[in-house]
Amino acid sequence: MKGEKAAIKSQSFIKGALILTISTSIVKFIGAIFKIPLFGILGAEGYGYFASAYDLYNPLFTVATAGFPVAIAKMVSENVARKRYRDVKTIHRVSVPIFTIMGVIGLALMVCCTFVYVNIINAPGAKYATLTLAPTIFFACLMSIYRGYYEGMRNMIPTAISEIIEAACKLFLGLIFSNMIYSSGMNEFYTYGTVYGVSYASESLARSAVLPFAAAGAIVGITIGSCFGFLYLLIRFKKEGDGITKADIEASPKSKSPRLTVQTLVKIAIPIAMGSLVVNIAGFVDVTLIQKRLFDIIQHSSDVLLNQYPNFISMEAITNSKAHTMLYGCYASAAIIMSLIPAVVQTFGISALPSVTRAWTQKVYKKIKSSIESVLKITMLVSIPTGLMISIMSQPIMHLLYGDAPDVNISASVLPVMGIAAIFMAASTPICSMLQAVGRVDLPVKILSIGVVIKVILNYILVGIPQINLQGAGFGTLICYMFITIAALFFLCKETKVFPNMMSIFVKPLLASVIACVISYFTNLLLCDIINYKIGTIIAILLAVIVYLLLLFLFKAITKKEVLMLPKGSKLVPLLQKLKLLK
Repeated sequence: MKGEKAAIKSQSFIKGALILTISTSIVKFIGAIFKIPLFGILGAEGYGYFASAYDLYNPLFTVATAGFPVAIAKMVSENVARKRYRDVKTIHRVSVPIFTIMGVIGLALMVCCTFVYVNIINAPGAKYATLTLAPTIFFACLMSIYRGYYEGMRNMIPTAISEIIEAACKLFLGLIFSNMIYSSGMNEFYTYGTVYGVSYASESLARSAVLPFAAAGAIVGITIGSCFGFLYLLIRFKKEGDGITKADIEASPKSKSPRLTVQTLVKIAIPIAMGSLVVNIAGFVDVTLIQKRLFDIIQHSSDVLLNQYPNFISMEAITNSKAHTMLYGCYASAAIIMSLIPAVVQTFGISALPSVTRAWTQKVYKKIKSSIESVLKITMLVSIPTGLMISIMSQPIMHLLYGDAPDVNISASVLPVMGIAAIFMAASTPICSMLQAVGRVDLPVKILSIGVVIKVILNYILVGIPQINLQGAGFGTLICYMFITIAALFFLCKETKVFPNMMSIFVKPLLASVIACVISYFTNLLLCDIINYKIGTIIAILLAVIVYLLLLFLFKAITKKEVLMLPKGSKLVPLLQKLKLLK
């Protein structure tokens, strides 16, 4: 019988969050290794095509999954807490056909929507990347069956490994295919003056003709990676099961009917899905409007952009309607850096949901308070320093990662505001997850709806002002997520009657972060005149990390109890006590 091969593996919130944080950090590191050389191959224009494919993918993936992974995790967690293991098995059984059907629908929708979408954003070259990405929806839906199931059982290892498999395939295969396509296209031009049989008058025009296919080549690796990630989860489940034994099943109460299980699943999933759907559709509308507004500026006020970006935008790019895609590519490259923080902190929400759900199900106030404070604290400890670092060190960080091209300066100019926005964006996800965990699945969608409306309106107005252009998108994002975070935290406190320790959770990490980032900034200024600027930036960032950690202990922002919750924490405590950093 499947599922009897091992005892149920579950981790504490801290350990589960740490596993996902490490895996996400590895994935993001691989992603950076992938995207940095990819940006070098594609440039701003080609990267605009690459990013545009994801702008369509994200809302359609949300439609396809419809909140079911979170609903599965929540239901599995609740039933494990009640020892209703027959129901846990039923949840998995009914989820397979649901996700398979939704995956097929999502794939079909992306193929059909591609041709309309590329015309709306005036970037027909994006269709190749978008169509290549479409099968990823199908495999991502299938992965969601197992990720939600294991996460509900507080076993984050399968999710972590499958994400690393995806990232590794993306890195190796994506770069290989993209570079092969770009090189073959340009070699054809240099030899025959043609690209895929079509003649071009200049190298820049030939390059523009190759870039849509090179961007699609990069996405081939992503699609293959999603297929391999699913195969890993399927094989693992078949071989190792889920840890529920025959004895667990026999001792479990009779399962609810599959029909009732589906109804409960849908009831939980719809409000969660609406929240994600609102964010993703609004995000899709938002980035579409950003590109449209940039296109409008080029049509009516191109002289402003030519004066503002003299070494980047040319009259040829304006004439060929490529300039708005190039500018959007710069924004997308800055958004990569900003998204690193929410991506890592999102793992806290995934790990927190089953922990908070179990505490809430058991109605143990002390556990509820402890779980909520742990989530908030670890979120702030990570998001505040990294967001401030990105904001204060935007220019050095972008030049460290992408070199000295003119488009890097444009990307870096957007980051100061986006770095601050990333703190609120990162905090909003786990807070909304905890609202869902305590049964208020309706609140996040209401809060998110208001926030994204604010974002769309502000971005439409601000990006459309020629002198502001890309900067407007950063301010819209900041105001949006500031509202979402504050509102969600207010309602979480109101619903749970938990009032977190503001000094320990917010004030101390903020103070330590400000001091560390200021020291890093001035260290970088000093070193850039003495040694290579890239080495100087790395040293300045490492110094900030060391100073920040020391200040956390000096400010007593981290307690002995919290260190003990970490893997090998019992060995860390004596060392920290010996260094007089912990009592």
